[in-house]
Amino acid sequence: MLQSDLQIYVNYIFFPFRTLYLRANRVTERSIAKVKREAQTNQTTIFLQARIMGCEMLILFAALLFSAAVATADGSLCATDGIPIVRNISEITQDSFPIPGLSHITVAGALAHGFKEVEIWLETVAPGGGTPIHRHSCEEVFVVLKGSGTLYLASNSHLKYPGTPQEFPIFANSTFHIPVNDVHRVWNTNEHEGLHFLVVISRPPMKAFIYDDWSMPHSAAKLKFPLFWDEKCYHQAPPAKDEL
Repeated sequence: MLQSDLQIYVNYIFFPFRTLYLRANRVTERSIAKVKREAQTNQTTIFLQARIMGCEMLILFAALLFSAAVATADGSLCATDGIPIVRNISEITQDSFPIPGLSHITVAGALAHGFKEVEIWLETVAPGGGTPIHRHSCEEVFVVLKGSGTLYLASNSHLKYPGTPQEFPIFANSTFHIPVNDVHRVWNTNEHEGLHFLVVISRPPMKAFIYDDWSMPHSAAKLKFPLFWDEKCYHQAPPAKDEL
């Protein structure tokens, strides 16, 4: 009888503690399982992030290789370290710019290729298009390859404003030059075909001053530098050197 009473007493005293222990044990097991699941999730997330970063790096590397290949094949995209001695003009990029009807190829340029004394362009002007009214402090020579048009040249532009320009017809196999700082424009007045010409300038890169009209004061002309086709290479070109 005493032993039975003692057993009841023990169970009465320790049962709450046993219950708390079992509950705590179950909570601990659930917590450990949750931590394991979170760890597995984190590992999966890290793995996916690593794969995504790897793909992004691969895409970036491929893009860099493609850009390098294009620049090498083109031979005209900011190749300041030099260009091949012989090139095929048809393989050089021909660009359009915010000048209506004008397409341009820099055959040999200062900012694009590292030339120091001269720069050569190949340009095409669509019917009804032409260059803006402008001037520059370098010599410029044109050779008309195909088509016809009109040169507008303000030879008295050393006054306060350009004034009324003279008109000179230009045609295939003709050549003309622009005196330093004379305001001018070239216009394709032929309604049936494009005007193609080769341009040679001295002391590149060119700094052009753009006019709205022939009566605009020189002081109001807007400086355009670099020119449209030099913008992509302007910050990549090394500083010019003064060498004999």
